[in-house]
Amino acid sequence: MRAGLATSFAHGAAAERKKLGWALVGLSRLSASRIAPALLKTQHAHLIGIVTGTKEKAAEWQKKYGIADSGVYDYDSLDRIVENPAIDVVFIVLPNSMYCEFALRAAKAGKHVFMEKPMATSSEECRKMIAASEEAGVKLGMGYQLQFEPYHIEAIRFANDEVFGKVQHMEAGFGVRMRGGDEWRLKKAMGGGDLLGLGVCVIQAARYIFGEEPSEVSAMETKTDPNKFSEVDETITWMMRFPSGKTANLYTSFNMPGYNRLTVFAEKGRFGIEPCFAIGKQRGWTSDTKVPFEFPQTDHFEVQMDLFSESILQGKEWKVDGSEGLKDHLVMDAIFQSIQSGKVESVGKA
Repeated sequence: MRAGLATSFAHGAAAERKKLGWALVGLSRLSASRIAPALLKTQHAHLIGIVTGTKEKAAEWQKKYGIADSGVYDYDSLDRIVENPAIDVVFIVLPNSMYCEFALRAAKAGKHVFMEKPMATSSEECRKMIAASEEAGVKLGMGYQLQFEPYHIEAIRFANDEVFGKVQHMEAGFGVRMRGGDEWRLKKAMGGGDLLGLGVCVIQAARYIFGEEPSEVSAMETKTDPNKFSEVDETITWMMRFPSGKTANLYTSFNMPGYNRLTVFAEKGRFGIEPCFAIGKQRGWTSDTKVPFEFPQTDHFEVQMDLFSESILQGKEWKVDGSEGLKDHLVMDAIFQSIQSGKVESVGKA
């Protein structure tokens, strides 16, 4: 049977089910603490597959989540997933340098692809993944869970509806203390560094709250611990200018714990979220106490996986796709170029 025809049959079968089968590629701390528990609560998705290089870990997950032997793969045998019609979506949770390879393999196997951020290590890799998913006729979803989080949705509404007047400027940043040792996020070859690891969240927030793409970037890197961060960036500050005239001063660091906030300045007031970017912890505020800005906390992963599954089941467009990842990488490309040149750099076009 031709691959395209097999894929269409598989997608048709998936649409007849109420829940889609998800497989996790990479059983990281994030997979164990957030993603897998969320899949126990989702209405339209359930965990039936895992991909890991550790047999002991596979056995633990099988026992905990009731995963059949047919749903267990290692990294070399992932391509056999094409033979498993019960798996509809592959969620890639790996070091950044591995995203492109496994996204291409999953798409070739006819599976929808969902992936943690950032999308890759370069805009060129992003374009390859987008082309592969389009050729295979599968969806490519990005794990930008804050686009579905109530505080961020409301911040977008504040900006769009000009609740505080026209939005003019934003300040935002995200910092953590990165431990040393054999941490892959400190290795250049694995796609480490604070901009790829954290800055993508800050760039995303500016883009979706302002509702437009930045045109220019000016950036500077600082290192206070050149030994720990010998291969990757430690702290980066940058300014983005948008075609409408809006500006954003942004910050990210692997050596500044507790910095986790966003403030938007408008003609008639301000609003913000603090904490802003952490998983499951947001709190909003406004300069006008008469404007309510309070919501119950949500499970970010539960929400986004349910919505992605629902888009497949109902044949709907998925907006938070690979093009979103590409646009973020184009901004990051300009940031790195600006650090090297010491000049203002233009952001490339998607």
